[in-house]
Amino acid sequence: MFYKLKKNAEFRAVYRRGKSFSNKLLVLYIYRNRKSLNRMGISVSKKVGKSVTRNRIKRLIKESFRLNCDNLKVGYDLVFIARKSSNNKTYCDINNSVKFLLKKAGLINNEEKINLSNKNI
Repeated sequence: MFYKLKKNAEFRAVYRRGKSFSNKLLVLYIYRNRKSLNRMGISVSKKVGKSVTRNRIKRLIKESFRLNCDNLKVGYDLVFIARKSSNNKTYCDINNSVKFLLKKAGLINNEEKINLSNKNI
């Protein structure tokens, strides 16, 4: 289960105090929130595309995170930022990118449950 980051101040706190991890498609900022839940926010710039494209990328990231959030450590604020190169990518590409960043950040409890199908992200 995860909750949303909604306020600008919450996003800024994660950017300012958190650690970042990145790959070709996404950037992930994490910050320990000292709560017993994970909160997630998504940021997609207008440089990525028009509103339909931006909303599609948000939906893909949200769905990928939802399916993988059961295996995550609890107590973090996470912000995903979509890069321009994520514009025309499939769900599989976005999903692999999200899993890779979560693994790189050390947020995964059970390594065996999440399988990266594409190693060269």
